[in-house]
Formats: sequence, C-alpha cells, structure tokens
Amino acid sequence: QVYSDVIARERKGEFLGGTIQVVPHVTDNIKQHILDLAESSGADVIVVEVGGTVGDIEGLPFLEAIRQMRNEVGRDNVFYMHLTFLPHISSTDELKTKPTQHSVRELRSIGIQPDAIVCRSDEKIPEDLRKKIMIHCDVPLEGVLMVPTVASIYEVPLILEEQGLAALITDAMAIDVEDQKFGLNGWSDLVDLIKTPKERLKIAVVGKYVDLHDSYISVKEALIHAGLFHSRDIEIDWVGAEDVEKDGAANYLSNADGIVVPGGFGYRGVEGMVDTVKFARENNVPYLGLCLGMQVMVIEAARNLLGKEGANSSEFDSDTKDPVIDLMLDQLDVKEKGGTMRLGVYPCVIEDGSIISRAYGTKKIMERHRHRFEFNNAYKEDLKSVGLLPTGISPDGQLVEIVEYKSHPFMAGTQFHPEFLSRPTRPHPLFREFIAAAGGFEPNSR
Repeated sequence: QVYSDVIARERKGEFLGGTIQVVPHVTDNIKQHILDLAESSGADVIVVEVGGTVGDIEGLPFLEAIRQMRNEVGRDNVFYMHLTFLPHISSTDELKTKPTQHSVRELRSIGIQPDAIVCRSDEKIPEDLRKKIMIHCDVPLEGVLMVPTVASIYEVPLILEEQGLAALITDAMAIDVEDQKFGLNGWSDLVDLIKTPKERLKIAVVGKYVDLHDSYISVKEALIHAGLFHSRDIEIDWVGAEDVEKDGAANYLSNADGIVVPGGFGYRGVEGMVDTVKFARENNVPYLGLCLGMQVMVIEAARNLLGKEGANSSEFDSDTKDPVIDLMLDQLDVKEKGGTMRLGVYPCVIEDGSIISRAYGTKKIMERHRHRFEFNNAYKEDLKSVGLLPTGISPDGQLVEIVEYKSHPFMAGTQFHPEFLSRPTRPHPLFREFIAAAGGFEPNSR
C-alpha cells in the first residue's frame, strides 16, 4: 500500500519529476499513514508494530520512518519497545542473550535506542539475565521485561502490567494518568474466566488452509470470544475441505456441535465445502459461513433444492449455466485481482425478524469486506422459494450480504468477515448467536 501510494503520486506528477527514493518519499508516506491514523482515531496513544526481524531489508524503510518520528513529534512523544526471543539450549539448560544483544546493536546502528526490551522465552527468565541485558543493551533494569510462555496469550498484558510497563511508558512520555492499571481489572476477570474449567463445545472449521491454523486466526479468536461470553471452552476441530470431498462429510462432522466455513479463494476444496453445507442443513447442525462459506451455501441450495446440478460460482466454473455467484457488474471488465476487490467497511440493512436481526439487535450494520464475487440476484426469488432467504442487503438494494434458513436452528452466511470485529470483551454478535445455537441455550444467556 505504501509503495502503491508513492508510485501513484509520482504518476500524478506530485513530485514534479524528481527522483523517487526510499528516503524521503517512502519513509514520508509511512509517517503520514501513522499521523493520519492518530488524527482520525482521536486516540491518546497510537501503538505501531513494525513486524519482521531487525536487519531484514524489507523492514528498513519502516525502521527509518519510526526513527525520524521521534524528532518530528518530540522525543517525549515516542517510546521504543523492542521484542526479542531468548532461545533455550536444552543440552546446557541455559537461556542465551546473544541474539538480543546483536538485535539491539543492529537497532542502534540504525539510530534507534530501545526504551524497553520485552524478552520472550519458553522458560522462566532468571534475574541475572535481566541485569546482563541491561548492561549490554543500555536499558534500565525496569525496562527489561520478561514474558515467559503462558497458557493463554490474554495473560500477557497482566504480566507486563505486573512488571510496571504502564508506569514506564507514562513516565517516559510525561503522561499524567489517575488509573495506572488502565482498566485492566476487567481484563483480569477475563483471564480468570479463561482459566476456569468450563463445559466444552466442539466446533468444526472446514477450510482450505487448515494445515496452518493461523490462516484463520481471527475466526479462531472470534469463536473463543463467543465461548467466553457463554462460559464455554471451544474445542476447534480443523477439517480439510478436500478431505471432506474425498471421504464424505459424516466422517468428519458427525460429532461437531457447530460448523464454520471461513473465506478463501480458488476452486480447491470447494466441493467439500458444498458437502459440508448439505450435511449441516440436513442434520440441523448450527452453521456459520463467512464470505466463501456464504457462497457455498448458495451453490448447495441451487444444486440440491432447486435441482440445478451444474450451479456454481463463475469464479470456479466460467462456463456454468447457472452462475448463482457471479462477478459484480463493475468487475466484469477487470482482469487483475489485486486492488480490484470490494474491500473495506460497507453498510448493510437487516430484515426484521431474521436470525441475523436477533443477533445484532439493530437494523443497519457496518462490516468489513474482501471479495470480488457476489450473490446473483437473478436467482433470488427461486432461492427464496426453497427457504434460503436474503436477510441482509446493501442500502441500495443491489447486493445480498447475508443469507439464512429460518427453519434451521442457526444457518447463516455472510458475504463480509465479522470475525475481524470481534474482541475478547466484546464478542461479535454473530459468533455469540452461533455459539448459543451450538450449545443449545438462549443467545443472550451466559
């Protein structure tokens, strides 16, 4: 996005024919993104994560940009925190600090001196290692923070708070605050709830990329958030869509309390997802389809309820006679995929009396999209006649955003990605409703 912005501005002539360079043009663009976010959000503090490893060529422009930020916005307004890993050598049973020392040395050569170093390790970190890091990295002892591996990632803010990170930041940035815990009492309650043994629900996630669970990290966390709301532990069964296609849905889904089919691109595994939808519909298993998961609901209904055996998405079969999922009209002449999708937050109007309406409790919602293909309105009435109802529509009435079966305990699909808006203390209403159905209890009960 940064490089695209810079190139587009050069094409418009904004640089008056000057030579485009990483410094200052790319770094200025990075800084402007940060400043724009600060202004538009109205936040008191902006947390900027620079990913990757110090020294990687891809990250150098970003490190240079945040180095410049300190002088431009004031030294008291920037706090540098460096995350490092302390490897454990099992043969000698010791933690090594050399990678941290070299990483900090590399940062300092760029011009960034960390104000705090957060050290990750699978083992408990002894005090003498903190002092060693303090000496070699020129960071005060209270700025050397330890984060050992814990059962839940949600414990990490409490671990950092116990070591005084909040006070370290507020003192360095001269921020006057009354509540040094920053509302973490509620977070502590959340962690206690996570640690409390709870009834378990088994949710099958049927997807294309299940070998790497982090491909669906937002879906996973949204399910956990909803489970916490209802005091349930969520056991996720990762099921490959191609395995379902090969061996049959019943072999993988018979013990699932609920089924989620998340997003994806390309034809691989789609037939397994269609079989998954059929299994959920016929066996009254709660089902939530996200993006592609919504589209396969439409394909399954067209094939098995309308009798249109060749029904498909034109993404997967450009010659299908029944393209129940098709390109948006403004995409028909677009050949490139990158940068052409319907991307970002869009409004949706919900039909009264629907499952979705019960979940949201409001008429109009805003959700995040990332797709090029849409429900084909030419099949809307036929699909309604067999029970697949469009209950969420764009304000102009042109785009179907949500479909559902009212005769089913919970079976809904969304063209958008609700998982992106779920939070630990504010689970997304769709996931909350889905988990309630999977557990067989009232949606708003705990």
